[in-house]
Amino acid sequence: MKDLAGLGHLFVAAFLFHFASYMVLPAITDVTMDAVCPGRDECSVAIYLAGFQSAITGLGALVVTPIVGNLSDKYGRKALMTLPVTVAVVPLFILACNRSKVYFYAYYVVRIIAGVFCEGSMHCLLLAYVADQVGARRRAAAFGLLAGVSAAGFVSGTLTARFLPTSSTFQVAAAVAAATAIYLRVFVPDSGANSFVDEACDPLLQGSSCSATSSSSSLSDEDLTPRLPPHKGGLPSLSDMIALLTGSVTLSGTAIVTLFYSLGEHGLHAALLYYLKAQFGYSKDEFANLMLIVGAAGMLSQRGDTAYLGPVRRMRACTSSSQLYFCTDYEISSGVIIVPE
Repeated sequence: MKDLAGLGHLFVAAFLFHFASYMVLPAITDVTMDAVCPGRDECSVAIYLAGFQSAITGLGALVVTPIVGNLSDKYGRKALMTLPVTVAVVPLFILACNRSKVYFYAYYVVRIIAGVFCEGSMHCLLLAYVADQVGARRRAAAFGLLAGVSAAGFVSGTLTARFLPTSSTFQVAAAVAAATAIYLRVFVPDSGANSFVDEACDPLLQGSSCSATSSSSSLSDEDLTPRLPPHKGGLPSLSDMIALLTGSVTLSGTAIVTLFYSLGEHGLHAALLYYLKAQFGYSKDEFANLMLIVGAAGMLSQRGDTAYLGPVRRMRACTSSSQLYFCTDYEISSGVIIVPE
């Protein structure tokens, strides 16, 4: 438990980051509609803008995230986490100042740029930091705790937005995002790629031989984590990333599952809020109520299933149950919100 206790400051930073990021989600639909199509409940342009933002952000993150991860191996996780945490403050600050049409489009452009650095990088750096500090056999539990803390930030931010006016929502979110950057720099200890074990003996790498003791102890972890060759040289190229994906059946399968999971999740979320507003006249408060249901279920499942059952169940079973939770949750939520009173 000592290794998990050492992650306390990281968990606080992760909570604050997700608190600020998700706090604005219930309000952003109304802000977008008021700026793009004022006085209307239906607006196809807003949906196209949301889809374009998701597409550009995803493509940019596909290129930037491996580069950021590679640089974090050299300069440390904390130094690279500072980049997305700091960049995330800018778009929130823009809407905290004003939500007129000009400010919204400025926010839109900056949000796309910030999303390229924040969407994938922050999540991966948090996981890498945890992996540096926790042994291979306890990483599933640590990842589950991190996911639970992130979900708690989602629920807390959504609950706060439920009781705040739109103007105050963006002001509080910007202040919390700035506090997150300060907290990260002051309290979170630095962590490099070699803080937990030497790179040559990391169960994810296969570069040089380990000592007899390390080899015997790592044999029990061989079935838990795939062995990948270490990347040497400068920044990874596209061919390096393709070789990394094709070099492990486990990693390739995980990437495919993640692709389809993200496609379904983001595709549904991009259109669902605008559909609810057009069909039922939903606003910030109703969006917050819906997100609270989804977030509370996710927080409980992440903390319970992955953190406590992960060490005794195979990872494939945990992943399958998580996918089942996601589908069931949205089926129930859709049935509740779409059936008219």
